[in-house]
Amino acid sequence: METIIQVKDVGKTFIGKDNRVEALKGINLEIHKGEIYGIIGMSGAGKSTLVRCLNFLEKPTTGTVMIEGKDLAVLPERELRQTRTQIAMIFQHFNLLMQRTVLDNVCFPLEITGQKKKEARGRAKELLEIVGLSEKAKAYPAQLSGGQKQRVAIARALANNPKILLCDEATSALDPTTTKSILALLKDINKKYGITIVIITHEMAVVQEICTHVAIIDGGTLAETGTVEEVFTRPQTPAAKALVFQNGGNHQQMKGKRCIRIVFKDHSSFEPVIANMVLECKAPANILLADTKDIGGVAHGQMILQLPEDEIIAGKMIHYLKERKLEVEELSNYVG
Repeated sequence: METIIQVKDVGKTFIGKDNRVEALKGINLEIHKGEIYGIIGMSGAGKSTLVRCLNFLEKPTTGTVMIEGKDLAVLPERELRQTRTQIAMIFQHFNLLMQRTVLDNVCFPLEITGQKKKEARGRAKELLEIVGLSEKAKAYPAQLSGGQKQRVAIARALANNPKILLCDEATSALDPTTTKSILALLKDINKKYGITIVIITHEMAVVQEICTHVAIIDGGTLAETGTVEEVFTRPQTPAAKALVFQNGGNHQQMKGKRCIRIVFKDHSSFEPVIANMVLECKAPANILLADTKDIGGVAHGQMILQLPEDEIIAGKMIHYLKERKLEVEELSNYVG
């Protein structure tokens, strides 16, 4: 696949009067054309700094950012501005111009690039139709819901036919139902127009809903990368595990010696495998966590079980589950 964004050894240091903060340290990423790529991390992990480095709103202290093979750091100012028009961005709080109508908000980036008013308005009307807001062309942002404001922001971002769309916590201010509709719109835009989308978020559910690949940022470093399915099924690092388990609810520290995580997918989600295991092994297991995710349209479930302290019975249970082709991961110190 063709690489559209390449990040090589990128670091970003902010220096104040009394302190020095390394927001990013040695980040390496490769994003391919047409992907929906997730960058996820907890608050303060450095993910928003990273996305601002992708379009040089923040210039990296070290390393290289390449867009379609061009090193942004060495481009002449005029060429850098031109390249930036191909990298659109939408934000958590929409950033609409409150004194302008919806139509005029969408026209704004076209005005900046010198497009004639009639052509700009025609293009803006097309974009409002794409995002399902044709009837709101004459409304003002204050008259819109949060989801409608984000749709206007998406239409505005698409005005100059960008190749890349950066979404910085674009659904964080929205309720779950509206979030789903915005993610569905982004997915549709990606499919129809082939725009590469980079989603910055702290919510694993957003990544699982829309992304094909994911990078996990932790403390300014790259903790883990892979397909969304790989990371959900077999998280390798503490940062990845914290994000995969983040909606597990509150459980007390387990007291059993053995705790396992099982991942269900495809047909295994519909089998009463835990009930059958308990009957087969003639011993109970304590369910600490259970949930289901939709990843790429396929249901994936996970369950964390506390096994009996008897090592022979616990081993028998693990063997039973593995025989049924389930992903089984032994956890040494799970706390929900």
